[in-house]
Parts: sequence; C-alpha cells; structure tokens
Amino acid sequence: MWIGWIECDLLLGDVHSLKEKRSVLRSVIAEVRRRFAVSVAEVGLQELHRRAVIGAALVAADRAHTVEVLDAVERYIAYRPGIELLEVQRREVTGDD
Repeated sequence: MWIGWIECDLLLGDVHSLKEKRSVLRSVIAEVRRRFAVSVAEVGLQELHRRAVIGAALVAADRAHTVEVLDAVERYIAYRPGIELLEVQRREVTGDD
C-alpha cells in the first residue's frame, strides 16, 4: 500500500475578498476531486484572501500510480487560469514506513 500527498501553495489572481476566494477554491477542489479521485481540501492560509494552500491525498496499490496521480494533480493546478503555483511539497510513503 502506498500513501501519497501533495500541498500546493497558491497565489490567486483577481480575488478581492474571502468570499471570492471561497468561490474560486470551491470549483478547483471539486474538479480535482472529480478528475483524480483524491481527497482534497484547503489546508492553510484560510485567513488571507489572495493566498491558499490546497492539499490532496490518495492511497494506491503501487508507487507508480501514486506518483502518476500526484503529477496530474500538480499539472492541473499549475495550468489553471487565474492561479499561480508558488510552491509544491509532496511525499509518497509505503504502509510499511
């Protein structure tokens, strides 16, 4: 069993309030969840209206699938209009660790 997670530090474009931020993030989170079948949530910087940290995690049978899904999540977020990906942290571990 492999467990993988990724945290994406984001700078949001034309967002002027926490309400607008929630709207943008709600659609990103829903689409990541739908496309990649991962658990995903806003996990940091909730009080800042132009910054966010989104985390996604999954459990898979092998490392290759874990890496493939995390790569796809990162690419999707990186190329999303109106969002700048500032930093990414990720990790894959086996259940034996």
